[in-house]
Amino acid sequence: MVLSRIWSAFIIVAIVVASIKYLFSDNYKAIYNDLVVGKSGDTVQIAKVPVQKLSAEIQKSLTENPDTELARINYKKDSTNQVAVYRVQKADGVISTSKTAVEISLGLIGIMTLFMGFMSIAEKAGGINFLSRMIQPFFSKLFPEIPKNHPSFGHMTLNFAANLLGLDNAATPFGLKAMESLQTLNPDKDRASNAQIMFLCLHASGLTLIPVSIIAIRASMNSATPTDIFLPTLIATFCATMAAMIIVSIKQKINLFQPTLLAFVGGISALIALLVWFLVRLSKEELDDVSKLISNGMILLIFFAIIAGAVYKKINVFDAFIDGAKEGFNVCVKIIPYLVGMLIAISLLRTSGVFDVIIDGMKWFAQIANLDTRFVDGLPTALIKPLSGSGARGMMVDTMNVFGVDSFPARLSGILQGSSDTTFYVIAVYFGAVGIKNTRYTVGAMLLADLVGIVTSILMAYLFFG
Repeated sequence: MVLSRIWSAFIIVAIVVASIKYLFSDNYKAIYNDLVVGKSGDTVQIAKVPVQKLSAEIQKSLTENPDTELARINYKKDSTNQVAVYRVQKADGVISTSKTAVEISLGLIGIMTLFMGFMSIAEKAGGINFLSRMIQPFFSKLFPEIPKNHPSFGHMTLNFAANLLGLDNAATPFGLKAMESLQTLNPDKDRASNAQIMFLCLHASGLTLIPVSIIAIRASMNSATPTDIFLPTLIATFCATMAAMIIVSIKQKINLFQPTLLAFVGGISALIALLVWFLVRLSKEELDDVSKLISNGMILLIFFAIIAGAVYKKINVFDAFIDGAKEGFNVCVKIIPYLVGMLIAISLLRTSGVFDVIIDGMKWFAQIANLDTRFVDGLPTALIKPLSGSGARGMMVDTMNVFGVDSFPARLSGILQGSSDTTFYVIAVYFGAVGIKNTRYTVGAMLLADLVGIVTSILMAYLFFG
């Protein structure tokens, strides 16, 4: 019911804001077109003005290049010194978004069949049960409703490990398999169980050890120190994960002060601290090499261990792989309706300009309160991240382009990008895969954890770069 109300609110608010813009904006002709049939990368002409009316910065840019793009606005000067002003469309309309949702699902098929195939081999060879027994002492305290040595412990462990290493392609299949495994224990198939909520909130908190893609983007944009966001990002995402665990534990009345839980969390924290101590001593090139070695090496190690174990157990490896691969295809098809529904609501919210209104309002409030307003310029990434990973990445790059890759807003945007996962996308895909309709308090808990990640990211940005 909560997700239904949020989904409805997204659509209603987006259309209301677009209608207000239609009434009071000079650019009204493009507004409804953007909502319905806009396409990423399209340009919509919004004005034609003499070059003298533009700012000195834009005039200088047009002198050097008659076709200039600044902060998603394109200026094109003709021979009569008239300048056509275009808005570069960065969000799809609902029609193209529906197509994109299907393309995302189809794009998952290859990855899902690959990892689900290997997962099937691991299950038949007893690897998942072995992993479950290894992690069971800790997880049984955090997931008290799951029976001892249940396979879901192994699936969740693989998902968390893949997330930690930034292996998004592997994390999704492992996570969906974990949700399916937990669903077998769920007495009410339409209602999220406590274990499913705890797992999904921990997953969506996005604990990642090395934000490889963000560092790569900063390096490609000629940052002087592209790895300087590594430590604040790790701290922010770790705090978001701890917040998710605490929030859900309070709701489910789980005692987090049990010795086993404290020992495990303390041990993980110590290992992360040691690894951070090692990584921060590396140069950019060395960090890139180590992160690639860890990430890619872990995938190959998992594949090797699964196949070696299956051969030792005398399992028909290829048949087991095919059985799992078929399951991966079915899961991808099943999530299409949920993904279409969520993404069109997100598209309307983005394209209508709701985020621009929120950002302008926050900046006004910060000015009234005599606060440093630099953090507001990095917040668009945080606002879009729960809705769209690619959209948030685009906002991060925009911020770097507009303010400079080593500016405070750009660094904050990078930290925010790495501090959490795409909450609503995760809910749509993971609950949709197992047919859950009543998500209970999942959305609220995940958004609270996101808020902790955002606040921590801002504090870390001021601490490290302020």
